[in-house]
Amino acid sequence: MEHQNCTLCLMDITDLDIEFDSEGVCNHCGDAAGKIHNYQFSKGDSEANLRNLATKIKKGQRGEYDSILGLSGGVDSSYVAYLAKQMGLNPLCVHFDNGWNSDVAVKNIKNIIDVTGFDLYTYVIDWPEFRDLQRAFFKAGVVDIEMLTDHAIFASLFKIRKDHKITTVLSGTNYTTEHGMPRKWSWGKMDLKNIKAIQKQFGEMKIKSFPTMNTLYWLLMRQFNFGGTFEEPLNKINFRKGDAMKVLAREFSWQYYGGKHYESVFTKFYQAYILPTKFGIDKRKMHLSGLIRNDELSREDALSELKKSLYDEYELKRDKAFVLKKLGFSESEFDLMMVKKPIPHDFYATDQTYILPLIKFAKFFFKSSN
Repeated sequence: MEHQNCTLCLMDITDLDIEFDSEGVCNHCGDAAGKIHNYQFSKGDSEANLRNLATKIKKGQRGEYDSILGLSGGVDSSYVAYLAKQMGLNPLCVHFDNGWNSDVAVKNIKNIIDVTGFDLYTYVIDWPEFRDLQRAFFKAGVVDIEMLTDHAIFASLFKIRKDHKITTVLSGTNYTTEHGMPRKWSWGKMDLKNIKAIQKQFGEMKIKSFPTMNTLYWLLMRQFNFGGTFEEPLNKINFRKGDAMKVLAREFSWQYYGGKHYESVFTKFYQAYILPTKFGIDKRKMHLSGLIRNDELSREDALSELKKSLYDEYELKRDKAFVLKKLGFSESEFDLMMVKKPIPHDFYATDQTYILPLIKFAKFFFKSSN
């Protein structure tokens, strides 16, 4: 197949499902053209949106905290913490420690808590169990090894929310920096059936303490506010990553860690080495394309950024040795996994075959009932 790039962004045929129109514009740009204006606001509208959201959250408060916020030390969650302070909220901040924190992330979180005065709850994962899960996903050959962390973050967050009688979950998810994810570059984060199937086949331990949540329960909370509300403040303001980083640096002496989600040592190694090496995926194409569509970056500057090496040679050698030692893989064993043919997630048991029809039915049912 002849290589083809989008004429507006950086996406190309490494996204196996990509489509181009007659002008060479990809389907991700086409989709964003019809939606991104819904997430671009004037300063006045942004302020009004946050005031209204703060009123709504405080009105629904039932316990000591009016909301709960997952705090990783990255741009998105850190900026939500900043907004929460500006809105006069009192969230319980929760940090999920999966054993892969970078020093920069730990320092960012400490600075944010010190300045805001928010309470911090650190959820420490059972490392031997989590390690066994990660090893199983490597052996399974699937693309979304990070779904384990994402799954556990939300599952633990909602459990803590329930324990503290907190109604509102504040999330850093947002359209402007996260839209355009190719379907085959990730998997349903709440697919517990898939996690269990892979662990059963390749793991050596039973899932006992690992926090879990099934897809149906997740969707009921996300789509229909089952048990509380799920709020995305960054979708209610004119969120621009560059501007947010400047504010965070000024207010919290916050430091950037070099790439989206690189606040985790494992995530950096996963995105900058595992994905391009085994799966031919460079996630920078998606992340930079989002900034292009949000008018934060020119295509020319994005292309220059893409030409930079994914990894400094010394850092790659250091991080690879660290990750392999921590996971208990020999270098030859790991390198062999990197050259083996990828296996799709749905090769193993999954709930995705029935969940989409269920979503459509639920939306139709609730719409008909109102």
